[in-house]
Amino acid sequence: MIGLLASKSFDTGCRIEIEQSPDHFHAHVKLDGNVPIFPGDSVQVHGEPVMVAFGEKVSFDRNVTVRRASPLRRAWTKLSGHFEMAELYEVSFNPGKL
Repeated sequence: MIGLLASKSFDTGCRIEIEQSPDHFHAHVKLDGNVPIFPGDSVQVHGEPVMVAFGEKVSFDRNVTVRRASPLRRAWTKLSGHFEMAELYEVSFNPGKL
């Protein structure tokens, strides 16, 4: 039972790229060593918040803590994801008012 609830965490580095321009508005985090992230896992980036002015693109390195989801949490995340995705299917293309 303990194995179903236990989770592990580890620290690693990452590369962060942030751009805010007329063509792009994004923030990407790439973990060192291409560490895979699975459903239910969490990644916490350490350091001060970053402000990017309009028209700027910045890249920098930070440390992160990756927390692996327990088997129970991973299963719950996958199951609940299917129900949340089903909400996207409830779309109507009927003309006029409903």
